[in-house]
Amino acid sequence: QVQLVESGGGSVQSGGSLRLYCVASGYSVSSNCMGWFRQAPGKEREGVTAIASDGTSGYADSVKGRFTISQDKAKNTLYLQMNSLKPEDTAMYYCAAGGMQYYGGGGFYCLLKATDFAYWGQGTQVTVSS
Repeated sequence: QVQLVESGGGSVQSGGSLRLYCVASGYSVSSNCMGWFRQAPGKEREGVTAIASDGTSGYADSVKGRFTISQDKAKNTLYLQMNSLKPEDTAMYYCAAGGMQYYGGGGFYCLLKATDFAYWGQGTQVTVSS
């Protein structure tokens, strides 16, 4: 049984940083796509970033240059480093796994589509105040 457990969320001021963690059990972080999604109150869930099995990563335009996704295969953990946080980053952040992986341009890539991912964590709240 696949289980994803997120942690690391919290409250920070604008410009601050947080690091989110997603520990996977029953699933290898090096297989298929894994990603981070977020959902703010009254809004749809949106893709933030995802990483393919070969390490190729993609980001939503709103977080490019500020967020970094990474994984530690030995710890079977996915990370999201978030810097220069803004109030509009406030949301519940979800770890996702079992994502559909595509091939093109000489490597693998993931799409930031929630429907592409099979497994989800319970989420961790991130609140950024101005």
